Amino acid sequence: MVKNMVKNVVFDIGNVLAGFTWQEFYRSFGFSEEIYEKLTSATIKSVFWNELDRGVLTDEQLLEGFIRNDPSIEKEIREVFQNVEKMISRYDYAIPWIRELKEKGYGVYVISNFSHKAYEECAKALDFLKEVDGRILSFEEKLIKPMPEIYRLLLERYGLEAEECVFIDDMDRNVEAAVKEGMKGIVFHTLAQVKKELEEILTF
Repeated sequence: MVKNMVKNVVFDIGNVLAGFTWQEFYRSFGFSEEIYEKLTSATIKSVFWNELDRGVLTDEQLLEGFIRNDPSIEKEIREVFQNVEKMISRYDYAIPWIRELKEKGYGVYVISNFSHKAYEECAKALDFLKEVDGRILSFEEKLIKPMPEIYRLLLERYGLEAEECVFIDDMDRNVEAAVKEGMKGIVFHTLAQVKKELEEILTF
């Protein structure tokens, strides 16, 4: 049997290496259920949310965009986005998993849709980034998944071959886009499931 040539593991961040716990964060303010639903619709679930990660607008422009979605909750929107530090929490397994892969000789990289604001204010939860061999963060590159260019940029910047990479993300569409670029892909549902699928890819 021919040895598998996968040499690199590429991770998403949110809900893979760190929890994107926006529901708990929003609820921590003690808003009514009506306000919570309005906040969700005006921010996280709005099409404008992608612009947060794309990094082409200032924080104030983004805030104004969310407020335009529902001016009736301007006060609450401003309160929530004053500091988003608690919106991201690193999973305990993140650093040990990265180190384990690197000790086995694999390159470890990150491709993530991430905003400048979250990167700055959630820095403590992102301490695993210093462990990886390279990263592509959407706000730094003005590209977001599942745009094909963001995957190609990782390959070009770090001199990687697509067929030698496996990409792990919690969103089907982002994994499908990576597979179209020639990578192998795993959709993250649970840690046990991903570790099993990854082991099969890396060892068959």
